[in-house]
Amino acid sequence: MANMLDELNPETRDEGVDANVIVKKIPVTVGVGSLIFEILLWVLGIIPGVVFLFMKIKAKNYFQQLEQKIQHNASQIDNYLEQRVVVLSNCAKLVDKAVNLDKETFESIAKFRSGAGDDIRNDVQGQLDQVSRSINVALENYPELKAHNEIEDAMKQNMYLQREITAARELYNDTINTWNRDIFAWPTKQIVAAKNNYTTRIPFAASKEIKEQARSVFF
Repeated sequence: MANMLDELNPETRDEGVDANVIVKKIPVTVGVGSLIFEILLWVLGIIPGVVFLFMKIKAKNYFQQLEQKIQHNASQIDNYLEQRVVVLSNCAKLVDKAVNLDKETFESIAKFRSGAGDDIRNDVQGQLDQVSRSINVALENYPELKAHNEIEDAMKQNMYLQREITAARELYNDTINTWNRDIFAWPTKQIVAAKNNYTTRIPFAASKEIKEQARSVFF
């Protein structure tokens, strides 16, 4: 059998490839084979059937505990996002006293007061990145503002919180990866996942703003 990938004669794209997180939840399903497998266990005797029953109970408990861990990891991200909202809000007010910031900057911050939430956590992060960018642009245009101690401290806090969010996102994504992998572990976990209508979960992705900044020329 020939090699499926040939590094000496590769198919390449000169323009490169931009990878993105696919926002799609995939449901777990099992076929007739899984049902036949369970029936056969009981046909073979009560002991194999009971053993598999306890294995399914253990798998159910495992997923419940994993869900709690996902919630904990998500709450850490939300806590840092909330702190970042406060810091950027205060910083925007300080900068606005000297320079009129875009109205959308304050409108964006106002949206976050109601909390992040699981479905819009990525959007909140992206909007905060835009707010941070707007403030940085103002500071670039008016260098004298950088000498303002409170503004300088606020931007340092913003950078610190962004690093903490990045670390918290890594933990969250690791747990999400464990969930997405284990719900398809046949037979026990996949059967339990299908019975409980579990789906894959969406990992935390980099915002559009951050990706655009990463493509910028820094030097």
